[in-house]
Amino acid sequence: MVIIIEYKAGNLKSVERVLRYIGVPCTVTRDPDKILSADRIIFPGVGAAGSAIEDLKRGRIPEIMVEAFNKGIPILGICLGAQIILSHSEENNTDCLGLIKGTARKFPDKMLDRNGMNLKVPHMGWNEITQIQPHPVLNGIRAEEEFYFVHTYYPEPVDKKHIFCTSEYGFNFPCVIGKENLLATQFHPEKSGKSGLKLLTNFMEWNRNVK
Repeated sequence: MVIIIEYKAGNLKSVERVLRYIGVPCTVTRDPDKILSADRIIFPGVGAAGSAIEDLKRGRIPEIMVEAFNKGIPILGICLGAQIILSHSEENNTDCLGLIKGTARKFPDKMLDRNGMNLKVPHMGWNEITQIQPHPVLNGIRAEEEFYFVHTYYPEPVDKKHIFCTSEYGFNFPCVIGKENLLATQFHPEKSGKSGLKLLTNFMEWNRNVK
């Protein structure tokens, strides 16, 4: 069974709806026993890091997620779920899960595109991604594929070996990061059409035994 982590950070239903569309049974829950017995875990989220972490702590989810990672359960983080798997977030000056060493950084308030035009923050809309190293969950996704983004912060791992894709918005920023049985996307695959469906399907087929 695929488990979608339940917490007060939105977009749970859209992820559940897309998984059922591609024929994947799933359950939205924050029950520790169900999480730790899952075949796969999806850790979505939108909103503020500080309030998300506080809600997760009320259900001991940070400790459960660390335990699930250590068990080798495949985990997919999405959007906020790609930020709070890091050590720290600049948003609300929040200590996070620490599954990957790094920080969620805020986009600068003033950024320019290649034509010298002001870029708005948050970054919203379709943007190309560039794969910089292979990963099974990215198989079959063409170079410079477009995905849908909505975010003010972006993940910045300490070690560049944890960066699998980048995107450009004022500058190149990491948009797919991972480590062992964990992969996380700053964009929303559940809102990214055929490309997003391909990524989610790949995740469902990914076998990663690290323990």
